[in-house]
Amino acid sequence: MDQTAAPAPQILIESLLAFWADAGVDCLYQDEAIDRIAAGLTLPPRRAEPSPAPMTAAAAGPASADAAKVQADDAIVLARRLAAEAKDLTELAAAIAAFEGCGLRYAGAARQAVFNRGPSDAPVMIIGEGPGEEEDVRGEPFVGRAGQLLDRMIAAAGLTDRVFITNTVFWRPPGNRTPTPEEQKVCAPFVERAIELVSPKILLLLGAASAKAMLKREEGILAMRGRWFEWRSTDESLELPAMPTLHPAFLLRQPAAKKKAWSDLVSLVQRLDRPDRPH
Repeated sequence: MDQTAAPAPQILIESLLAFWADAGVDCLYQDEAIDRIAAGLTLPPRRAEPSPAPMTAAAAGPASADAAKVQADDAIVLARRLAAEAKDLTELAAAIAAFEGCGLRYAGAARQAVFNRGPSDAPVMIIGEGPGEEEDVRGEPFVGRAGQLLDRMIAAAGLTDRVFITNTVFWRPPGNRTPTPEEQKVCAPFVERAIELVSPKILLLLGAASAKAMLKREEGILAMRGRWFEWRSTDESLELPAMPTLHPAFLLRQPAAKKKAWSDLVSLVQRLDRPDRPH
């Protein structure tokens, strides 16, 4: 027998079939093979068609927009129920960590929910906007550069161990962007429950997004900072004095504004230590 002869066609076919089987091919779309290369040479080239634009809720029509609103409303109802069931801050933190109604949990956060740091009976509650990259990694609010500046300001004002720190949302927004009002509304029941449990005397609101969400106002932060407002709970059973001030991240970009933020902090300390003094 000639050992140099070419393999029989049947052997080649069996070998090719075995290769396809190993590659995961387990079915045929047609009974006969088609030379796609040859066919392509005889057909005119296809024109590239533009990809359709992503469909937004508004573009999809009223039905899709209404469905999105229903989903957001359902998430708020669930958040209120879970928040109300939390008997202490430990249970509230667990409820937040398990909550799936905020899209930031899947859109921005890479690791975990970020709830709070500070004593549970602090007389001052500081509420920022949302966690950033460092906070997402460590699971605590204001631990990056802005948080380090905030800690120095707190220490200089004599407020060390007298502040409870949290945010309006508990998951990092994509790219550290500002949280949307819708995202804040979903998380608001947890923020309100935290205020009830900590029972602070004063709220300090860091940045425009926090001030607008907590006070339901539309002025810019430069118009609101340094002024006293009244924060009220949804059922109006709670009412607390609240002061908006500049966010530490803004102060890092605009160091000249630190004087204004320090003035706000001094005003807060004066009201905290002499609550009956008129302002």
